[in-house]
Amino acid sequence: MSKSPLPSLLLAAPLALALTACGGADADKAPAKAQAKETAPAGVAHQHTVLEAEIAARGGETKAGEYRIGYIVEAAEPWFQAEHGAHGTLVNREPARNETHHIEIIPMEAETGRIVPNVPIKLEVVDAKGKVVQAQDLNFYHAEFFHYANNFSIPTAGTYTLRATLQPPTFLRHGASGEKPALSETVTATFAGVELKPES
Repeated sequence: MSKSPLPSLLLAAPLALALTACGGADADKAPAKAQAKETAPAGVAHQHTVLEAEIAARGGETKAGEYRIGYIVEAAEPWFQAEHGAHGTLVNREPARNETHHIEIIPMEAETGRIVPNVPIKLEVVDAKGKVVQAQDLNFYHAEFFHYANNFSIPTAGTYTLRATLQPPTFLRHGASGEKPALSETVTATFAGVELKPES
């Protein structure tokens, strides 16, 4: 009596799916029909629509290394943060009295358009004389689109340069031995001629 191949097929199918999902074995040989289906979920499409509109209206963009990096300038904003330590109750934090602007940096993988998580970012606001008016580490925010930002205190209206330094993301990376890990270099994005005036 011959042994049925069904059990081994059942075990192999999930493994093949897992490898394909992670970009592993034969991921690039997926059926053409599966590759053709690239409709993004409505929420993902919406976040990019809003992001592009806000960059166009209130910011700008540049390319640096493997990134396309956008910036957006808004009035100082509130956010929820933990009351006592990282795992405390989330409470609303209103802008401090001297905070004038909420400056956002959006790092996107240039090749795919994906917003990149876990990127340590420092943003410097530099005046016309080359003096750093304020420098801050940025927080990662959940909103209509994911972004990095902080509130800044810019008391004098004028033209400034924004200088964002992006360290390599802290997440792990898939890849084969001998390959260059993705997004593994520190990059600096500079945005000149940014008008910062009192926001309402």
